[in-house]
Amino acid sequence: MSVDLAGFLGVVLLAYIVPGPDFLVIVRAAARRRALGRAAALGAQAGLCVHMSAAALGLSVIAAGSALAFTVIKLAGACYLTYLGVRALLNARRDTGKQHGQATETGSPSPENETGHAVPAAAEVTRRDSFVQGFLTNVLNPKAALFFLSVLPQFTRHDGSATEDIFLLGALDIAVGVVYWLLLVGVAARLRSLLSRPVYRRRWEMLTGWLFIGIGIGVAVTE
Repeated sequence: MSVDLAGFLGVVLLAYIVPGPDFLVIVRAAARRRALGRAAALGAQAGLCVHMSAAALGLSVIAAGSALAFTVIKLAGACYLTYLGVRALLNARRDTGKQHGQATETGSPSPENETGHAVPAAAEVTRRDSFVQGFLTNVLNPKAALFFLSVLPQFTRHDGSATEDIFLLGALDIAVGVVYWLLLVGVAARLRSLLSRPVYRRRWEMLTGWLFIGIGIGVAVTE
């Protein structure tokens, strides 16, 4: 029995299209700067490499069979997403405080650049930060682990070549994801001009912050 590549590709594409933690991390990073979005995307795919290797070595089966191990991974992922959400909310609050402070001191809104848009605060996030965020968000996502444990094996051969098939299909999954995320980064990067306006940047931070927290809660209650 050969590997069902067409069927697997269909499932993979559907999984990427449905927004999840990786999607939010990458879009948020790309909205800051295109390079940050690419770094977050590569981090997420590096996380998939961990899941793929764990599945091939049988570690995913062990983790799934241990209620304690699965719960620890699940709660760690939920806590990390909540942490990202709280950071985003604090960023929004800090931006509000800065704008009020500037308006009080100068009697005018924040300085504007040549396009007429307010100059955003200097970016504090580095490409390494974005890569780590993408990596940890993926590695600590129990749904990503379950995909390699329960969905991917359905497309492998059952003649002793399962490990080879896991690496083959996993590599295909990662390659498709790299292309998809980089295309998404190109689209999301267009948000940067809009987010140069403090009012929209604050709203964006608030929105993404609550979304992170909501997804974190969703991960925590995953059975």
